Order: sequence, then C-alpha cells, then structure tokens
Amino acid sequence: MGCGTCVTSSGAPGGCQSHGSCSSGGCNRMNVHDWLANLPFSDPESSCRIVEISFNNGSRKDFFKNTTLHYFEKGEMVAVEGVNGFDIGSVNLTGELVRLQLKKRGVDEKSIEIKKILRYATEYDLARLKETKAREAEVLIRSRAMARQLKLELKMAEVEIQADGKKATFFYIADDRVDFRELIKLYAGEFKLKVEMRQIGARQEAGKVGGIGSCGRELCCSTWLTDFKSVNTNAARYQNLSINQTKLSGQCGRLKCCLNYELDTYLDALQHFPDDCDMIELARSRAF
Repeated sequence: MGCGTCVTSSGAPGGCQSHGSCSSGGCNRMNVHDWLANLPFSDPESSCRIVEISFNNGSRKDFFKNTTLHYFEKGEMVAVEGVNGFDIGSVNLTGELVRLQLKKRGVDEKSIEIKKILRYATEYDLARLKETKAREAEVLIRSRAMARQLKLELKMAEVEIQADGKKATFFYIADDRVDFRELIKLYAGEFKLKVEMRQIGARQEAGKVGGIGSCGRELCCSTWLTDFKSVNTNAARYQNLSINQTKLSGQCGRLKCCLNYELDTYLDALQHFPDDCDMIELARSRAF
C-alpha cells in the first residue's frame, strides 16, 4: 500500500523508505483489503456497527462500537475510549469483514465490554498524539535503566503511550516469571502514568522491530502474520531440509514460521510415498 509521500512528481511510486513505519498511516504494515466494501446489502440496518481500529501504525488492533451517526472510511483518524481518557487510532476495517474477525477471535458483537468511538480526531487530538509518540523513545530508554537497577531478568521491548498521555503499556520479554510490582510503582512515580505490563514472546518482538528475512521480503510477523503457532524441527525433516539451526532460525532466534506453511502439503504427499524403496517400477520404466 502507498501513501501520499510514496509518489514522486512524475506520478510513479517512489517509496517513502519507511519500511512499514510510515507516519502518515497510509503504509500500515498490517493493512487489510476490504473486498466486501463496494457490495450492496439488502438490509443496511443489519450491517455491523463494530469498527476495527489500529494503533501504533498497525502493531495493535482492537474493536470499537460505532454509536455515532457517522460512517467511517478506512484510514480516517478517530478518537476512541481509553483508560480514564481517550486514545487515537486509524480505521482499519469496517462492514461485514469485521463480523468475520469478531467470530475468528471469539468476541461477541453485542458485548458491553467493547468500548466506543467518540468522534473524528481533531487537530488538537492529533497534536497530543504526536507529542506522546515523541515521548515514547525517551520513556523506553529510562524504563530499561530502571529495570536494570532492580536487577530484574526482563527485557523491555516497546512502550506505547495512550494519546492523552494518561496510560502507558510496557511490552517486555522474560524467560521466567518476574515480580515487577516494585517496578510498576517506580514507573508510575517517574512517568506520572497509569502503568500496564504486557509480556510478549520473541516472535512478537521481531514483529515489532521488523526487518528483511532471508527470502528477501519483509518479515511475515511484521506485515501480516498475527497467529503465531509452534514450530519444531519435525517440520524441516518432513520437508527434507537440512537440520541447520542457523538457516532454519528467523530473526527472533526461533524456528521460522514459514516452515509450517507447506507442511500439510508435504504430509499429504508423503502418505503415498513408498517406505525404504530405492527403485520404483513405473508404467514407462524404472525410477531410482
């Protein structure tokens, strides 16, 4: 997908070189194509009133009720209910596809826990959002130093501050259980924010950092993959790949997610392969 900054004066796509982090919101790295957008429905009143909103340039998504009289288009910036305030996000998906996403994630469309869209984002809202986003890098560096002072065995991967600056979510990686109650008190006193700690895995961290895989394409975890399934070396053995940990590992240090992509096809094909046979009699000739 391209945004206004990706087009040169000649009209050809030039590329904003942001690698999935375009600040304009047009190059959303977890973009979704709504293939039902232009199809007419016989009963407009039954259309889905839930909207999927993306935050932090697509790294996080959530569902919100549209209780307003507006119809929101994809890419529009809106203010939504947050923790003791509001947050700013971009409309990622509307219409019937949202209903499919709700079913996939096991969310009830009529749940009272789904928060609401408040309004279109104003210039003041966008200015507040820009201020808080500029503050995130400084908070992340300081939070890592404070965690080291307490000698906690965790790695702080990312900090996401709510648009109104009242709440911050700290994403961390840890191998074992960590008691961070004292750390939360320090963070709340230092940054004057409501603090939420959220543990993520190595694969999710790689998705947040981004990068180019050995295939030459952007990492699946940072562009479209949201469901991280376990991968083991049996997937490589069934596909007759060399068990080389260096070649089979992704940038997260774990086995590549793409080892699972063709695994089912290989398993189906192997069912019809003869066992321990060096020579096969075919209709035309012998195969070795």
